[in-house]
Amino acid sequence: MPQLRALGFCGADDSVHPHHLVVLAQAYPRVEFGVLFRPDLEGRPRYATTAWVERLSHAMASVSCSNMKLAAHLCGSRVNDVLRGDTAFIEQLEKWGFKRVQINATAVNGVDTSRLAEAVPALCDIISKYSALEFILQKNDETEPLCNGLSSHYLSGERKLPSNLSFLVDESKGTGVAPIKSWPSATGAYPIGYAGGIGPANIQQVLEETSAAAGEHPFWIDMESSLRSIKNGVDVFDLDKCFLVMEAVCEAGLMERPHYLVMYNKE
Repeated sequence: MPQLRALGFCGADDSVHPHHLVVLAQAYPRVEFGVLFRPDLEGRPRYATTAWVERLSHAMASVSCSNMKLAAHLCGSRVNDVLRGDTAFIEQLEKWGFKRVQINATAVNGVDTSRLAEAVPALCDIISKYSALEFILQKNDETEPLCNGLSSHYLSGERKLPSNLSFLVDESKGTGVAPIKSWPSATGAYPIGYAGGIGPANIQQVLEETSAAAGEHPFWIDMESSLRSIKNGVDVFDLDKCFLVMEAVCEAGLMERPHYLVMYNKE
């Protein structure tokens, strides 16, 4: 039976109260909220403001919710900075309480992809320096120079990939398009996640397919576009859609329901 490491809901922004996320995280510990960071789009739908992130961080601290899963999804200049070896924002993310950092090194995410292979040494240094953080790389045809470069660097001389390096398989490059073929199988060589076109409408099928692809290896899934709704004319991060997904994951036996919901269902 595969283990679902995390259920990723990306795009949490100013349209949702930070306290709601903290309450959900306490009830569903496997849920991970992803926050997109791209300075030129900050404050627009999907891209939280710095003030909102600080409110979320304070909300976590106020209820001692230190185990809340938070993933920073870096885009645009935030990725370019990291690939140059600039760690200032990485340090800020740690202070805010983020546990994972996803590097979306693709053109559609506003990143200069012309020198990804050259960025390998700087990224290796960062992964080594910040061992308490898990670094996630989008794995697709566009990021091959970076992913293959990291693999070559670490596996030369029969070394292993660092334990805080993971790969998210997303051929859509963050655009929310499902894969044309099948989800790639996990090998155990590195932690793997799946993304691309996942949402409330197809979550049951996706869970069957990704569970089969992962086999006995732990995995996670991540979604973003499918969690948006227009409410009162505003593009919002829709917690109702998150609940639909969470219920399906619980039904599949890959996540536990909160105790009070178990009792309610029995009654």
